[in-house]
Parts: sequence; C-alpha cells; structure tokens
Amino acid sequence: MKPNTGAMPAISGPVGVVGMGYVGLPLALNFCGAGRTVYALDIDPEKISALNAGRSYIKHIPDADIQRALEVGLLKPDLDMASASHCSAIIICVPTPLSKHLEPDLSYVVNTMESLLPHLQPGQLVSLESTTYPGTTEEVLRPRVESRGFTVGQDFYLAYSPEREDPGNADFPSHLIPKLVSGVTPECLQRAVALYQVGYQTIVPVTSTKVAEFAKLLENTYRSVNIGLVNELKMVADKMGIDIWDVINAAATKPFGYKAFYPGPGVGGHCIPVDPFYLTWKAKEFGIHTRFVELAAEINRTMPGYVVEKTADILNRDRLPLNGSRILALGLAFKADVDDLRESPTFAIMDLLAEKGALVDYYDPHIPDIHMTREHAAWAGKNSIAWTQEVISSFDCVIICTGHRCIDKQQLTDWSARIVDSRNFLDGYCPSAVHQKIIKA
Repeated sequence: MKPNTGAMPAISGPVGVVGMGYVGLPLALNFCGAGRTVYALDIDPEKISALNAGRSYIKHIPDADIQRALEVGLLKPDLDMASASHCSAIIICVPTPLSKHLEPDLSYVVNTMESLLPHLQPGQLVSLESTTYPGTTEEVLRPRVESRGFTVGQDFYLAYSPEREDPGNADFPSHLIPKLVSGVTPECLQRAVALYQVGYQTIVPVTSTKVAEFAKLLENTYRSVNIGLVNELKMVADKMGIDIWDVINAAATKPFGYKAFYPGPGVGGHCIPVDPFYLTWKAKEFGIHTRFVELAAEINRTMPGYVVEKTADILNRDRLPLNGSRILALGLAFKADVDDLRESPTFAIMDLLAEKGALVDYYDPHIPDIHMTREHAAWAGKNSIAWTQEVISSFDCVIICTGHRCIDKQQLTDWSARIVDSRNFLDGYCPSAVHQKIIKA
C-alpha cells in the first residue's frame, strides 16, 4: 500500500497531542515550530499547569521553547479531552508499560481512546505513536472508532507512526529523524503523510500499520539482543581476566560487518526493557516461542544482580559485609546527561542492595528527588545526596550506574573509598594509585 500520487489532502486544522511526556511534548513543540496550533492534552494537572506557566519539566527541553509557543498562541495546554473536538488530527503518545507478568499493558491507550470517543468528529485523523505489538491499531483502536458509527478510510482516518525520540541526543532533533508512517487504509495513509510532512524532513510510508508496529519492535529488540550479547560476554571476559572494553574497542576497528554495542548495569528507558516482551507476547498467539529474544532480555534483566555481586566482592576484599554498608548509587537516570529515570536499572540495583541490608543513597545532579513511579514507589520522595568530600567519603562504596559528564572524576576518585564502575566511566582516567580501589562490573 503506497500513498496516492494524486493531490495530497490538506490537514490544516489544529493538532491534538495526548500525553505530554518525553514523546508528546517534543512532538507538540515540533508542530508548533512548523506553525501549527497544538492542543497539548494530559490528565496530569501538574504538567498542564507547568506548560501554561511556560515551564519545562524535561531537562533537555528549555523553558524558552514552551514560552515561545505560548506567546504566539500556538501551544494550548489543556486537561479537557473535549478540546480534541477542535482538532483535525489527534496523536496519542501515552505509556505502554508491562504488567507484573511481563505482558503488554494497553490500559493507557485504551483509557485514552475511551476518553476521546465522545469528542471525535467526522473527517478527523487519529494516529497512535505509543510502542505496541503488531495489530494494536486495527484490533484495539479501530473497533472503538467504528463504535461511534464512523467508517475508517471514508469519514474517519486511523494511522500508526511509532515515536523515535532519543532524549538528550542533540545530533538527532525530532524533525530530522525519518518518520515511519502507516495507515489502516490507503486514504488513512494519505492523510497521515500529509499530517507528518508538516513537521518532519523525511517521511517513510510503509505498507500497513502492522509493519510499522513491528518495525518499532524490531529496532529496539535489535538493540536489546546486541546489548544482551555484550553483557553476557562481559561476564565471560571477567572470568578470563580480560577487559571486555578493550575487546570491544579492538573489534570496532573492523570497518565492515561489526557494530559496537557496550555492556552496562542493565537496560533502561521506556523502549529497550519493554519492547521485546511486546513482541514475544504477540508471537505466542501464533505458536512461536521467541527463545533468542527472550534470552537476551533475561540476560539484561540479570545485570543489576551482577553489579551487586561485584559490589559485595570489593567490600569482601576489606572484610566488610554488604549488610550494613553504606552504598551510593551514582546516576539514577537510565542514560548519561538526561533526567529520564524510566525503567532505569539503577532502581533494580538499589532494590537488591536494600534487600541485602545495605544502606542505600543516590546522587544524580539531573534528578534532585525521586517522584512517584509505578514500579518503584518505595523510593518516592528520596533526595539526591550533596556532592561534598565529607558526604562522598562517608560511603563504603560508590557504584557508577550512569556516567554523567558533569561528574568530577578527580573528586570522585579522590573522595571514594571503593568504586564499582559498571559503565567504564573512569577508563583512561585513573592514576595508578587509585586503580586498586576500583573494579569494573
């Protein structure tokens, strides 16, 4: 299915973006930057209040971007889903987490669609951007749209266009990332292309919504599998007395047939820890057991435990028990230089340490306190410790979970009694005098 080569239908009215998180807010500002009026919709009153005040709650999005869109009247933050009735297109950017049984949780998508249904108008386009399993757009959204009496492809249009945000990556701003676009029918695809070409430099139409849904899962399963591979090889290399980072750097000199992936304390962010399970869950419906994908995901989920084992090892060298030791988790964000703590493996490390009786604190200059999360409510309200010699030196061990560039490596190595480096953050830096108090994990 390819877009019609005839005249492209105009999508000229306001755009509604539902979900003002790490995907929805940059998307809304992207459309505002292209001169479109955007209703920024969310059920969280704190987010809407912040946006109306011109204040960003996402570190890599400056206040000035929001203030500029407000001043020219293009950004309209709102709690009321009824505002969707004013829009020619509505884009859904809500979470798609896993249940406690590692199965897809589409409750946010379903609840959002149900709240929009009374306000849908003939001729509108609804596009889903949330990562999900192949078939969601047609099996979950389409029946709900049709329950309003609309005929998809004739008087209402339905599309899927997966988000490809990389928070904090200045090399790839939203509008420069090629945008996959699909539609339930050729007419739906036409309108989806017309919508997204306003805000994106490159549009990539694909043959069906299932292809686009699967492509998103493939992108992140590819990363999960390769990270799982190097995480497993890291443990093998450690037993052999070989530095896996030296191995990776050596292999990366090959100019073809190899792409470097790097080990760590686990995987984080909304996509990589979650998406492979959406794929494996759907595959079971067709009698397929995706053993390779599941094994990689399982390896990645065990890495926090490996880091805790290495922490116990470095304490044992000095006859200190993990139980009762003061441990600092350095870096709560799931990746360097952002304030995004979604699915961060640091939480799993902190949980395991606490279960073993350690006294756990964290330091992250980008996350001064931990807000309420679905998975780690027990840590809500905890504050980042102060970065001073007196405080840092009071810990028995520091675990480098995320290597923010703003962290002073000299102070870290001078002040810390012991360091477990799970990110190779100190590679090439440490004077020989401090090597003995550092182990890689």
